[in-house]
Amino acid sequence: MSLIKLDAIDSTNDFLKQLLKESEVDDYTIVMAKEQTKGKGQMGAKWISEPGKNLTISILVKDIQLNNKNIYDFNIAVAISVLKVLKNIQIPNVVIKWPNDIMADSKKVAGILIENIIKHDGSFTIIVGIGLNLNQTNFDNLPQATSLKCITGKTYELEEIAKLLKDSLIANREILYQNSDLLWEEYHQNLYKKDYPSPFEDKKGNRFMGIIQKVTKTGMLQVLHEDDSITHYEVKEIKMLY
Repeated sequence: MSLIKLDAIDSTNDFLKQLLKESEVDDYTIVMAKEQTKGKGQMGAKWISEPGKNLTISILVKDIQLNNKNIYDFNIAVAISVLKVLKNIQIPNVVIKWPNDIMADSKKVAGILIENIIKHDGSFTIIVGIGLNLNQTNFDNLPQATSLKCITGKTYELEEIAKLLKDSLIANREILYQNSDLLWEEYHQNLYKKDYPSPFEDKKGNRFMGIIQKVTKTGMLQVLHEDDSITHYEVKEIKMLY
């Protein structure tokens, strides 16, 4: 396993992007940091992690043969990869919260940030950033967060979990090429609050009840409103209220 371990770095995704500009990097190279000073989440949101206790990694995935119309299929493959690892190590009640959070017991346990780099031949090189709360137990300022240790009481080895995530990603990349519908089916089976009435807030601050029906092939959230109208939302146009 190609693994680059760092004590502290602004962002593992940014480090890996810069490394790509400077040298040849092996497929599935992992950059792992004990501390990220500027860890990023979806759409620039900050990812805050206690140094040395959680898994903050970026994985390089080269030459993804997808076009712009179905590139979101890869996001689905990544979410399923993380989900399967957690289920395989017996973490209960694990689900995917649109767009790229992993929940356990209705609290956030992991976040995913995917950055695409399109190449001249039309293929994509993708950097997969994963922040997974492993051994941190103090979430006083983050009431909606939890960790694997909070859930199970066990202490987890960071490199071991990183390898499991990489292996899961490799396996699901193959499924993606063979039959992406299988991944989409599993995604929707494990989609947080799907088919249940839930409170939402749009970007204007309006609050309403709605029911998540599905995520579209382009990554939009399809919500059924109380008046039976259906709206499709982009990331950051809507948030689910806890």
